[in-house]
Formats: sequence, C-alpha cells, structure tokens
Amino acid sequence: EVQLQASGGGLVQAGGSLRLSCAASGLTFDDYAIGWFRQAPGKEREAVSCIATTDGSTYYADSVQGRFTISSDIAKDTAYLQMNSLKPEDTAVYYCAARIVTATVPNYWGRGTLVTVSS
Repeated sequence: EVQLQASGGGLVQAGGSLRLSCAASGLTFDDYAIGWFRQAPGKEREAVSCIATTDGSTYYADSVQGRFTISSDIAKDTAYLQMNSLKPEDTAVYYCAARIVTATVPNYWGRGTLVTVSS
C-alpha cells in the first residue's frame, strides 16, 4: 500500500519559516516526482512546487519562487518543502503527491498538513 505522510505544518507569524516533510512508503521513491500542492479556504487547489527525484529538477509557482525550497532524500524516501518568509496568503492545507515520471497527474496523494500564517 502506497502511503504519503505529510507533516510539519503549524502556526507561524508572517516572516517566519516552516519545513514540511513528505515521507513515502510502498513505492520506489526515485521512480516518482514529488509535488506539494495547497488549498486555501474557498480557493482551488494549486501546485506549489515539485521535484523530480531522479535528476533533482524542480518547479516553483511564481508566488513562492525565491521563498520556498523543495528537496528530497532518496535514502529516507522523503521530500521536504522549506518555506521561508511566510506570508498570510500562504495559509492553506498543504498536500504532497507522487507522480510517476511518465504520468501527467499525480498517482498518489497524502493527507494534508495545515499551515497558518498570522499577520
């Protein structure tokens, strides 16, 4: 059974930092790209960042470019999202997802972790 366990969310003041983790099990980690998505109240889910674990290539949404950094540790089957200079508009439930490199949409989703940024 494939599981993606997201953790690391919490309450932080604007300008602060958090690091989210996405621990994967039941899949061959380096066959997948790992992505972070978020959904704020009343808004659609949006892609935040993605990393291809095979070559380390990354994607960032414009809204987080320069503030968030995605990384992965193949030995631990875990991906991370370091979030710095957080803004109230970053408040959302953050989800991690795994997409096999030949697919165009995620194959597996984890449960979300709530990030709340106070002003």
